[in-house]
Amino acid sequence: MKSLVQAVVIAATLAAPVAVFAQSNQPLTREQVRQELIQVEKAGYNPARYNPNEYPSNIQAAEARVAAQNSAVGGVASGSSQQGRAAQ
Repeated sequence: MKSLVQAVVIAATLAAPVAVFAQSNQPLTREQVRQELIQVEKAGYNPARYNPNEYPSNIQAAEARVAAQNSAVGGVASGSSQQGRAAQ
């Protein structure tokens, strides 16, 4: 009987982390979507400049830059980009 209790405790201990990850599939909040859009725009994507020939590739390139910035190990990611118009 004692070994059965130990087996149940061990099984519950091993299953707890799985239950935590199972709940991470929650839908995004408006604020999370807004923050992701800001990140992609800072990475160079401009939704106001629509070109059907470039759409999939330019959003994917911006998302790849965001993913690279988010996965950077150590240091501070910084930089700037200039696009289209001269500063006034």
